[in-house]
Amino acid sequence: MQYISTRGSSRPVGFSEAVAQGLAPDGGLYLPQTFPDLSSCLSRWNSLNYPELCFEFFKFFATDLDESVLETCVHGAYSNFSNSEIAPLVSLNEQWSMLELFHGPTLAFKDFALQLLGNLYEAQIERTGKNLTVLGATSGDTGAAAISGLVGKSGIRVFILYPSGKVSPLQERQMTCTEADNVFPLSIEGTFDDAQKTVKEIFTDLEFRKRVGLSAVNSINLARILAQSVYYLFAWLKLEPRVREQTLFAVPTGNFGNVFAGWLLRKMGVPISEFRVSTNQNDVLHRLFETGEYSLDSVVPSLAPSMDIQVASNFERLLYYIFDDDAKRVSEVMQSFRTEGKFCFNEFLPSGFSSSSMRDDEIPSTIKTIWNDYQYLVDPHTACAFKDLDPLRSTVILATAHPAKFPNVYEEAEMTKPRATELELLLKRTPRKFKVGVDVPSIRSFIEQRIT
Repeated sequence: MQYISTRGSSRPVGFSEAVAQGLAPDGGLYLPQTFPDLSSCLSRWNSLNYPELCFEFFKFFATDLDESVLETCVHGAYSNFSNSEIAPLVSLNEQWSMLELFHGPTLAFKDFALQLLGNLYEAQIERTGKNLTVLGATSGDTGAAAISGLVGKSGIRVFILYPSGKVSPLQERQMTCTEADNVFPLSIEGTFDDAQKTVKEIFTDLEFRKRVGLSAVNSINLARILAQSVYYLFAWLKLEPRVREQTLFAVPTGNFGNVFAGWLLRKMGVPISEFRVSTNQNDVLHRLFETGEYSLDSVVPSLAPSMDIQVASNFERLLYYIFDDDAKRVSEVMQSFRTEGKFCFNEFLPSGFSSSSMRDDEIPSTIKTIWNDYQYLVDPHTACAFKDLDPLRSTVILATAHPAKFPNVYEEAEMTKPRATELELLLKRTPRKFKVGVDVPSIRSFIEQRIT
C-alpha cells in the first residue's frame, strides 16, 4: 500500500515513511492511494475482540511491516486499557447507545491511536536505528495521550505545544506531571490554532525535519486516523444487523479527525449511513455544513475546551475526495483559506454528514438531563453530541473522555464532581513545563537545544 499527499506534489511513500513523516513534504496530508474493500471481511470479523480486529484492519495498510511486528504493536497498545472490551457499547435506551472511548491510560479517545502510534514509532527506531523528534499541538487530550504513549521510550523526544490557561487543570497535569526526561510540555500564549499553525510551519522546513528526525503526532498523522477508524468498525459490528445500515454516529469533533476516521469506512465498503459532526460554540464545522462557508472566527473559551478550534486540519482530507482526487484544486483552496481566512463553496453537500452546535450555556443542563433520564454521566464534549438527536433513530454517541477530566462543569450543573483515581494521583506530583514563544524560531531553538 502506497500513500499520497492531498496536494499532489510529493512522491508516494510506504506506510512506515508516511507515519514517520506525519506531514507530507509539500505540506499536504497523507491518504491511502487505494482503499481495500472490507465488505467481504465483515462477517468473519464479527466475533473478533478489539486487538484482533485492529490487527486484521491494519494488515491492509501497514503492508511494509512484518506481520509479527504489527501484531506486537497492536496488542501492546491495548494491553493497559481498564475495560476488557476496550471500547464497550453501552445502551441508554432502545435506540441510543454510548461508545465508551475513555478506558485508556489518559481517559480519552486519543489513547486508541496514540498508544498504537507510540509502539509503531518504537518499532521504527529499532528497525532503522534513527531517533525521532515528535512534535505536536494540543487543546488538551492529544497532548496527554501522546505523552502517555511515548513517555520513557528510548530514542524519542516529545515536544507538545498547548495554550496556557485554555486546557483543563487536570489535562495540563497529565502533560506536565510525567517526571520523564524525554517529555517537554511547551506552554504558549494564544490558542490551539496558534500552536497548530506554528507546528505546521516548522514542518515546512525540510532540512530541519530531516536533521532532527521530526514526526507529527497530531491527527495530521495518518496512523492516527486509521487507528480511530477501528472503533467505528468495532461498534458497527456490535449493532444488531437490522439497524446497522440506518445507524447514525454522533461525533464530538473539533479538528475533524475523529469523524473523518469513521467516514473513511464508507470508502472501504462499510455501509454506515450518516455521521453527525457535533461541535461546541466554536462552530466552524457546523457553519460549513450549514452554509458552505469555511471561515475563521475568534476562538471563544468553552466548557468543552478540547473542541475550541477554528482551523480543522483534517478537513483537507475530505476536500480531496469532494474534489474527486484533484490535488491541484485542494492546494488552491488551502492557499485561498490561508490568505483570506475563508472559502465559499458553491454547493457543499458531502454525502454522509449532518451537523449540530451546542452553546456553552446548554452543556451543564444537557449533562444533568442525560443523568436524570438515563443515570449516565457524560463529559462536556460528549454532551454536545446530544444536540437535536432524533429519539426514534438508532444512534451511537461517541463518549470521548472521562467526566472526571472536567470537574468544574459539574459544579455549574449542581452535580457531584466525578472522580478518577488516575487523575487524583497527579495532584501529588510536581508539574514540569516550559514557557515558549509561539513562533517558529523559538520552538525550533528549544528543540535543537534538547536533542543535542
